[in-house]
Amino acid sequence: MIFNPSARGEKAKRFRKFLATIEKDCALLSTTCAGAARGLAAKAVGDGFETIIAAGGDGTLNEVVNGVGDANGFGRATLGVLPLGTVNVFARELLIPRKIEAAWEVIRANRVTKIDLPSVSFFVNGVSERRYFAQLAGAGLDARAIELVNWPLKKNIGALAYAIAGLKALGGRAPEITISGGDFSVKGELILVGNGKLYGGEFKICPQADLRDGILDVCVLPKVNWLTLLRCAPKLLTTGTLPANAGRHLRAEQFTMTSEEKVPFELDGEWVGHLPATFSIEREKLRVLVP
Repeated sequence: MIFNPSARGEKAKRFRKFLATIEKDCALLSTTCAGAARGLAAKAVGDGFETIIAAGGDGTLNEVVNGVGDANGFGRATLGVLPLGTVNVFARELLIPRKIEAAWEVIRANRVTKIDLPSVSFFVNGVSERRYFAQLAGAGLDARAIELVNWPLKKNIGALAYAIAGLKALGGRAPEITISGGDFSVKGELILVGNGKLYGGEFKICPQADLRDGILDVCVLPKVNWLTLLRCAPKLLTTGTLPANAGRHLRAEQFTMTSEEKVPFELDGEWVGHLPATFSIEREKLRVLVP
């Protein structure tokens, strides 16, 4: 089990008490800094562990998945999830309970399923890099909002901190992004990518997405401004979905996002880098413990 010992809040306090009841059942590895979970996961695979548990939010889960990938462990290791984060989108998608004790029972039951595993290829300082993600990705406004999140505020007010950062990002200029696949080339100011249906909690931004169909679902919003927010917010807040005419929906196994300007992108709610980036997916490559 890989976890962050410095996490704060009531859920973190309950988790620390819970650790005392399970420490004899698993090896506990605590992170020391941002990004450390990735190295710990890779080492755990190398040491022969067959179940790697990500105890944290979607960011911790993303690090663990990439660490398993670094060790070429997808054929050997199974991912377990204890959802301790602010939103826990991936756990919601798979109906993993948010109560620690109930999620632990899911892990103990050892029911394994295989889901698709998307990845992104991009450049960092001229060097090619590849990163996996489990649930979602986005380029444009949402990634810019993550850059602007006030992290001390997030610890106090949770998901509302993302909404505040999103409003700040909305006040800035939105560069145009081009997404190109085998038979399409579409432009927009915000592009959201779903391996699963959910984004930002219970919002079904990609309602047709399926974790096991070998396809990535994409929602392209042509414009992102206050008018877009006013048009989309009522339906999004009442039904959890976007209006039918809010954007264009695409489905593809591979595509590339580019922009003439510097545009950030995120994976599983964590800022990663800047476009250009090429997205692809491998069918049923990730083993996960589910209810």
